[in-house]
Amino acid sequence: MEVEIVAGLTALAGLAVGLATGLAVRVSERAQQAVPTATIQGGLPPGIASVLSVLRSSAVVVDGEDRVVRASSAARAFGMVAGDRLVVDELLALARLVRRDGEIRETEIQVVPSPARGRTEGRWFAVRVAPLGSHGLVLVLAEDLTEMRRVEAIRRDFVANVSHELKTPVGALSLLAETVENAADDPEAVRRFAGRMQHESVRLTNLVQDLMTLSRVQGDEPLPDMRAVSLDEVVAEALDRAQTKAAARDIEIVTGGQDGLTVRGDDDLLVTAVRNLIDNAAAYSPEGTRVVVATRQTDDGQVEINVTDQGIGIPEGDLERIFERFYRVDPARSRQTGGTGLGLAIVKHVTTKHGGEVTVWSKEGSGSTFTIRLPLLNPPTPPNP
Repeated sequence: MEVEIVAGLTALAGLAVGLATGLAVRVSERAQQAVPTATIQGGLPPGIASVLSVLRSSAVVVDGEDRVVRASSAARAFGMVAGDRLVVDELLALARLVRRDGEIRETEIQVVPSPARGRTEGRWFAVRVAPLGSHGLVLVLAEDLTEMRRVEAIRRDFVANVSHELKTPVGALSLLAETVENAADDPEAVRRFAGRMQHESVRLTNLVQDLMTLSRVQGDEPLPDMRAVSLDEVVAEALDRAQTKAAARDIEIVTGGQDGLTVRGDDDLLVTAVRNLIDNAAAYSPEGTRVVVATRQTDDGQVEINVTDQGIGIPEGDLERIFERFYRVDPARSRQTGGTGLGLAIVKHVTTKHGGEVTVWSKEGSGSTFTIRLPLLNPPTPPNP
């Protein structure tokens, strides 16, 4: 009897041990399966976050339920992510497709921020969407193409504008040459058309020269001929070059302000910039008026060159665009005066190249004042009291 009891207790103990062992094995298996899942749900697989942190592209990682696991600050700033959601429909659709079939996809999209963000213009991105591991994570990389597209648009516009501007004088020269040939027996007509040919030739020469100057100053490379330049000499040389055009319209050019100011720069480019401002002032001023060119030192260690006219003024809506290449407030009058549409663009780039800026104040019917501000070099010593 005792033997039977002992045997039964032994069997029960064995059964309990077996059950405990089986339960332990099941718990261990579940724990092993839960570790990577918890790791994925709580964040990114080890090492992925470090890789994403050094990428230049905007990066977003979404999980199997379309929740954002990680997003770079740029992605949020560009309006791709709000909270834990990818808010750009095209990106969300691509992420779902990639999660479904595992194929990497690339495209270009435009992201337009909501009006509440205070911006209405969109930004272009080159997007690459790829699976990230085997747990439903998807990586979205977006490279900002906005600046590149802007530069390409500027280049296309520039080529189109140059082609148009060159076509006008070249076409005129061709037509005038044909007319002169047909009027060979009329000396008066030959002289008249030859004068027109000379005018168009000068216009073409000016355009080519302005294009060469603009190409020289709009690049990123520094100017090679920087040295101490006297603003007195710059203003005097610019006035001398602009005097002929101003005198033809009975416009007086007056200089004044502070003498002895010096800047570091390229004297020829600075003369070109000031001369362009004087030429513009004379071209858009009534006959018999005055253009004033004045220099002064400011309290913050800068020097100002002000060119003030009594002209027709510039409409407020055009003030922000007048420094664009080939932009003309009055195209008909600009061509009539022989302008190339590049003068103010050259002024802007020359000033920027010298570490300064150019601004304008203008009111229709009251004239304009253009101001070039440059860093002052070796300010004059104040006189002893």
